[in-house]
Amino acid sequence: MAGSSSVLENDGLLSRLDRSLHRLEGWLALVSGLAVFAIMAFAVISVTGRNGFNAPIPGYVDWIEQLMPLIAFMGVAYAQRDGTHIRMDILIGQLKGRPLWIAEFITTLAALLLMILLVWGSWSHFDRSFDFNAPNWSRDSSIDIGLPIWPAKLLAPVAFSVLVVRFLIQLWAYARAMIYGQSEPVAVPMIKSVAQQAADEAQALQGKDVVVSEQR
Repeated sequence: MAGSSSVLENDGLLSRLDRSLHRLEGWLALVSGLAVFAIMAFAVISVTGRNGFNAPIPGYVDWIEQLMPLIAFMGVAYAQRDGTHIRMDILIGQLKGRPLWIAEFITTLAALLLMILLVWGSWSHFDRSFDFNAPNWSRDSSIDIGLPIWPAKLLAPVAFSVLVVRFLIQLWAYARAMIYGQSEPVAVPMIKSVAQQAADEAQALQGKDVVVSEQR
């Protein structure tokens, strides 16, 4: 979503499922962050080795290609849960109540159908690469040092499957909001107003100032 958002919670089944899935999403996002750090470390070691010892990391590009899917896909469900994906909400942002939840339900359903197709397609792509009878269980490998490619190809359907579950939870929440006329449903990101965003940012900055003052 375009602005900051928050996800409401309670003790109901839907909220418990949301929190359970969010823990998994958090671990996947952590893996994605570690992949970013690993690429940075690879770059530093490779450049240092090439310039200082004339010995860069063998297969540097191959390793980067293996890590890129971790960065691209592992955090996507986490961002969807918190509503931090960028989207155009000029129209939807003007809606309130049931019209808003209907619009959210329709767009989320469309995204779910697309992700189901992507899970199917990416799994087929992985299946064409994986073979128990082949060396390293792989029918293809990277160009330089021959790394098996199927682990990187497997990451896409795994991450997309988690996102499919996230969409199903959000569809359930939007459907409940439509049926019962809820103003603040759980398990979905609630868009904050500009005033709320400004107040939250001011409070966060004030909290940092207090911490700095205490440390001094």
